[in-house]
Amino acid sequence: MSGFSSSAQAMSLVAFTTVVTITMLLCVLTGPDRDDLDEFYTGSRSLSPMRNGLAIAGDYISAATVLSGCGVIALAGYDGVVLTLSVCLSLVLLMFLLAEPLRNAGRFTMGDALARRMPGRAVRIAACATTIIALLPLMLVQLAGSGDLLAFILGFSNESLKTGCVIGLGALMISYAAVGGMKGTALIQIMKIVMLLGSGAVVAVLILNRFDWNPGALLDAAAQGSGAGPAFLESGLQFSGGANPRLDMISSELTVVLGGACLPHVTMRMYTARSARQVRRSLSWAVPCVALFVLVITVIGFGATALIGRATIAGADPQGNTAYLLGSQAAFGPDVSTTETLVFTTVTTAIFLTLLASVAGMILACANSLAHDLFAHARLFRGNRRHTDELTPRREMLLARVSALAVGAVAILLATLVQHRSLQPLITLSFCLGASALAPALIHTLFWRRYTRTGLLATLIGGTLTVLLLMPGTNLVSGSPTAAFPDADFNWFPFTTTGLVSIPLGFAYGWLGTVVSGRRKAEEQRKQYEAVEGWILAGAVRRRSDVGGR
Repeated sequence: MSGFSSSAQAMSLVAFTTVVTITMLLCVLTGPDRDDLDEFYTGSRSLSPMRNGLAIAGDYISAATVLSGCGVIALAGYDGVVLTLSVCLSLVLLMFLLAEPLRNAGRFTMGDALARRMPGRAVRIAACATTIIALLPLMLVQLAGSGDLLAFILGFSNESLKTGCVIGLGALMISYAAVGGMKGTALIQIMKIVMLLGSGAVVAVLILNRFDWNPGALLDAAAQGSGAGPAFLESGLQFSGGANPRLDMISSELTVVLGGACLPHVTMRMYTARSARQVRRSLSWAVPCVALFVLVITVIGFGATALIGRATIAGADPQGNTAYLLGSQAAFGPDVSTTETLVFTTVTTAIFLTLLASVAGMILACANSLAHDLFAHARLFRGNRRHTDELTPRREMLLARVSALAVGAVAILLATLVQHRSLQPLITLSFCLGASALAPALIHTLFWRRYTRTGLLATLIGGTLTVLLLMPGTNLVSGSPTAAFPDADFNWFPFTTTGLVSIPLGFAYGWLGTVVSGRRKAEEQRKQYEAVEGWILAGAVRRRSDVGGR
């Protein structure tokens, strides 16, 4: 049971139903009404920089980020703040290093950006496969967690009801992606980020008010409530049980910074801007939103520990995923007015909407890659048709919608199987794949003149396989009471994340593949890159033949 009042539960249920109705109506009204690929994939690039920036921030702040970010702050203190700040730093990296070249090189998907210099079936297939493998774990986390979260808020414990919630919400998320397309999901992301930041800011203000607006008093109370004393406000608590806590922390920070910037559901928003200048303006809105979010969950995380104690938070969920809601509830005190109940309902509704919007965006990214990279360009499953037999826009849109259904159905099925396990390894897996395969591939492709197709494939395949090989050996999977398999012990890898090993290897695979290609191939790639370098880095040239060739 959640311990929330019956009035709060009733109001939350009404609010959830209202949000579902409004967001579904938004998707129907704003979804593509004609066979226009630009409209489905990019919303016809009609969003203003402010709205696009809010949508980027919404995609960037997933439910997993909100709940696990606040949880790690509540349980690990200083280390949690550093890891959460890495999320903000990741978006800054995207803004200053990757955003403009991505916008200039790509059109609809990450496969477009990677194939801009090195077109070919193998590149498209590898890009599509890596996109799905990187995003599927994050989808599972949020789908599987939705049943437990709704049970926690609404106060039921029946396992069949939890599974029903997973299936029902999954079907709703598929509908958002398939019906609304890019513009529909963008509007839901905007609605989500406004509600999330607004309600979170109110809770943060209430917590600071409980401590007479003295951040020092809040931190002292949090240290006392943590049971760890001054160590709660110092580095080392998060990975204190590991062999190399400092290296473990560095590995996690690298993984979050590089992985968060390169996940496909975030990078696809770069293609919704009309120009590179609008990408910069969009991100100038997104970065402050994410920075404010980090500040809000820092206050709520410390507030939860100060007001109810670290032991209570860990007892409700060993990973601290309920800290955001528990801290919000504790901010109101024992006597809750109708107005405060309404504010808390807004908080729970914002989390609910965050779940819906986050998974819908990821389903859309996977569906777009399947339809555009796999079917339209790689031309899989089309027999021996002529090269000129291209998919019509209408058929490609139909394939994208069917792909959304297929990806969503697989995610729902897998989520029902993993919902009773610790989901932390899946979050870590997605960020490790983004940092070890996608980040090296994008950086090499956009900035290294001699990078070859063999190097690109080596990066994507090698980086992915390295993470998949190392991840089962971490203590998130086995060897600890909070692991996915707590009764087993095949923990052999010394770090919690694979980043310290897999990220350098991801870059090394690209270098090695390029060296193996030979000097002639590298020289050819150098000449091809120089021909489009001005376009990729500065958007200096834009030829119709180039766009059509993607």
